Amino acid sequence: MVNVIWLGHACFMLKGKTERLIFDPFKGVGLPEPKAEAEIILCSHSHSDHNNASAVCHKRSVILEGFTGIGRIGSISVKGIATFHDEVQGRKRGKNSIYAVGLDGLSFCHLGDLGHKLSASQAKEIRPVDVLFLPVGGFYTIGSEEARKVMKSLKPKVTVPMHYRLPGMSDAFKQLSTVEDFIRGADNVKRLKSPSFTVSRGHLPKKPLIMIAKLG
Repeated sequence: MVNVIWLGHACFMLKGKTERLIFDPFKGVGLPEPKAEAEIILCSHSHSDHNNASAVCHKRSVILEGFTGIGRIGSISVKGIATFHDEVQGRKRGKNSIYAVGLDGLSFCHLGDLGHKLSASQAKEIRPVDVLFLPVGGFYTIGSEEARKVMKSLKPKVTVPMHYRLPGMSDAFKQLSTVEDFIRGADNVKRLKSPSFTVSRGHLPKKPLIMIAKLG
């Protein structure tokens, strides 16, 4: 069983049996910076709203930024897939690493600031996916329509939207769409009353599910 905790924006913590992992810790978005620690910190790229590792690390933490390739840290497998932060091969915003992570028998995928649809080969390299962390806010990343296509190509059991407009965000992020644009018309949406949920191999939903976490 893995506990998934949304810390805001594109930042999530995975708490497994013995190890903790944090994706894309942030600063400068108008939300309180994440207050947590993890043994592994994965940053999809070098922008400050995704690589504030100093806020969540301790002396023995392993920090990877923009990693591509295959590795193992403790019991956690990590695959980094090279993508771009925009639709023009990175010429506008640079590179982005997607992380496919194996933890306690479950597969997680964090798309970072993905700025384009996935190729068939990229989707194949990422799958299978039990839990997908998917940017949906547009402007800096894929928007609602592209996000739905990416979700369909990866076929996750659970999708958690991220990187969308929230109350209190700074002006630079008020250009993002809300999560409502992404879920409009969907009939498989579960709204949580907290920022966290648990997932286990034996209790994955039979029908693909979109879960909307709520910040505390």
